[in-house]
Amino acid sequence: MTAEKRCLTLRVVVPDLPQRGAGVEVRPLVDGEDILAEVFTEGPGEDPECLLLPDGPLTAGPEPHEVRLAEATCTEGCCGALYVTIRRDGDHVIWSEWRNPDEDDVDLPEFWFDAREYQTEVERAVADHSWEWPARTVARLLELDLRERAGWPAQWECELGGVSAWLWEPDQINLFLFHPGRSAIGEDHPWLQFQMVLDVSNDDPESQAERLAEQLVAGDPRQTAEVCGGSPEYARRLGYPWPQRRRA
Repeated sequence: MTAEKRCLTLRVVVPDLPQRGAGVEVRPLVDGEDILAEVFTEGPGEDPECLLLPDGPLTAGPEPHEVRLAEATCTEGCCGALYVTIRRDGDHVIWSEWRNPDEDDVDLPEFWFDAREYQTEVERAVADHSWEWPARTVARLLELDLRERAGWPAQWECELGGVSAWLWEPDQINLFLFHPGRSAIGEDHPWLQFQMVLDVSNDDPESQAERLAEQLVAGDPRQTAEVCGGSPEYARRLGYPWPQRRRA
């Protein structure tokens, strides 16, 4: 005998006030109830770029896997996060084994969903970009384009970290690169992170993304980007100046 089947809705929430640090979040509703609001108020739900991906973490398969749905504003290590284990069992998708590293128990039951209805809702949410503002759309399309160019930016000894658009900076996007690559961090080798700020407008996002991609792949991105991560010692060893902090 199975539990009562529930209805899942994945709602994307964009803050009305674009204050610095404000982010977009995914709020899962079960039978219309915001489950994050019930058990986790320390921070927002995860960004759509983390959860709403084709074949992404919300996709259910026979092997159970854990997904983080929310994180404390001050980071998980400080005030916790909310995790759920997702698995498919025949015609059902089950959310269970709720966990918050900062608490002993999470007061949420197992949720059982019809597998077909569940997958339809996940696919709908993944495909829906109506909530995006122009810069966010440009950032998403530009990152997709650059990741499809297998030889870029490896030819410059770099790895694409991501392309971000922030609510409080509506006229620009930020591109991040790792040099020589993200793996150097875990291997305790010298590494640097570069940031490139790119201006955008309200013009057609697809055309802007295509134009920016062509400009970026035409040369060494390190020549126009600025070091924003790593350490002064790593910068010295890799032959780059470390940025001087401005005095207040």
